[in-house]
Amino acid sequence: GKYGVSIWVHLLLSKFSYGQPTHRLLRDWSDYELTLSPGTLTGGLRTLAPLFEPLEKALLSRLQSEKRWHADETRWMVFAEREGKIGHRWYLWVFHSESVIHFVLDPTRSAQVPIAELSDSEGGIVICDRYSGYQKLARILGTILLAFCWAHQRRDFIELANAHPDLSGWALSWVERIGELYHLNEARLAVRADPVQWAERDDRLRQAVAQMTTERATGLANPALKAPARKVLQSMQKHWSGLTVFVDHPEVPMDNNVAERDQRTPVVARKNFYGSGSEWAGALAARMFSLLMTMRLWGINPRTWLTAYLEACAANGGQPPACLSAFLPWTMSADRLVQMRRVAVHPADPIDSS
Repeated sequence: GKYGVSIWVHLLLSKFSYGQPTHRLLRDWSDYELTLSPGTLTGGLRTLAPLFEPLEKALLSRLQSEKRWHADETRWMVFAEREGKIGHRWYLWVFHSESVIHFVLDPTRSAQVPIAELSDSEGGIVICDRYSGYQKLARILGTILLAFCWAHQRRDFIELANAHPDLSGWALSWVERIGELYHLNEARLAVRADPVQWAERDDRLRQAVAQMTTERATGLANPALKAPARKVLQSMQKHWSGLTVFVDHPEVPMDNNVAERDQRTPVVARKNFYGSGSEWAGALAARMFSLLMTMRLWGINPRTWLTAYLEACAANGGQPPACLSAFLPWTMSADRLVQMRRVAVHPADPIDSS
């Protein structure tokens, strides 16, 4: 095309890694006497979008081969009409395994999204909030164990304390108990290499969990317990098996903060440019969030990686390279991985138009 690879690299990173609106980027470039129309950039992005499809398929395959996933979803606006859909609110789902961060954009918040995402896996543990869609995922697939988030359970008690000052002391005492569980689990994990200390600290954690079970049952048996407090304890009891997965599976975190953090980049983008103007643009956004954040997960410089990939596409006649192994972190050679972690060759030249 008319513009060099560095233009498109800068645009993709600006929009999908740093959340910058396109019109603001164009104003920035105009200060360098580089004037592009919004239509030119939109057309360029639409042309580039198919180049990343094989990479996304490779990410999904890798994610499904692993055994533990954080999952979360947030709204993402798509300003396009779709038959049978009212409004423009779509949902951006994230699935974070050990080596992959994969985003999926869907018009619904249906359980069919995580079911489709993990149906080809051999099963494992999903760390998530208590949304019913994940519970349906576990029922349908049968090979999925849910680990519920203690941060959400803690939030229930904090919200209760704020909404009902007369119950704040009671609610905050539960917040302290949850904090003690975190402390005991961290102490346990700190000595995993020492069997003797591990056994001792593991026993302390299990005693604290058993004590919390007893205190919850005592509270629910108390006829004087007020309805808002009872509701929180009933929710805890309902989700208890998922809340305590971390006890027997120390590799599982106590909360879903990993996926919550993953959503920060899309949420910042959503605040700055609202969402996507079409379905293809929304799909591209999810794909680029997946690729760029997966590279960062591996410590890869996204500018270095993206430049190398688009140059390989250009050398292949505007098509994805036949072999993707040089661009996937888990198939790269050690030397290649070191190279991809370096700064970009020309980091100070964002406007090459050769």
